[in-house]
Amino acid sequence: MARTLHDQVAVLASAKNGLVYLTANDWNLIVDKASRVTFKPGERIVRRGEKTEGVYLLLEGKAVVELPARVQLPTIGPGEICGELSFLDDLQASANVVAEDRVEVLFLDRSALSSLFELFPHLGSRFYRSLAANLSYRLRGLIRRGEASGIV
Repeated sequence: MARTLHDQVAVLASAKNGLVYLTANDWNLIVDKASRVTFKPGERIVRRGEKTEGVYLLLEGKAVVELPARVQLPTIGPGEICGELSFLDDLQASANVVAEDRVEVLFLDRSALSSLFELFPHLGSRFYRSLAANLSYRLRGLIRRGEASGIV
């Protein structure tokens, strides 16, 4: 489904667990630099053990994060990000992210983001603050699920 720039920004900006500190202008800049990619059900968006060369922002559909410890994570959906750990530390991905249904994403490669952050340092600051908040939210959820199942 072809989405207008306005529709894409609306999806990304309204996600409760997305990059919450970005402004509408930030989103416009990011969407302009991103590549659109579609994944079929069952296709891997992020592969555990492989480096990602950027981050994926879900526009449509849902994806499941699969950890090696078999801890069940919630699905991620429109407006949410994946591939951020490998992006942050430039190491291999720690989990698979698999399309549950048809998933459309915006892919932002490392060099495009770096150039945006050089031109707009405040965008970089808000982006990384949003990543930190998102990772904190996910880690706390993982701890709660571990406590509930007696793992932690």
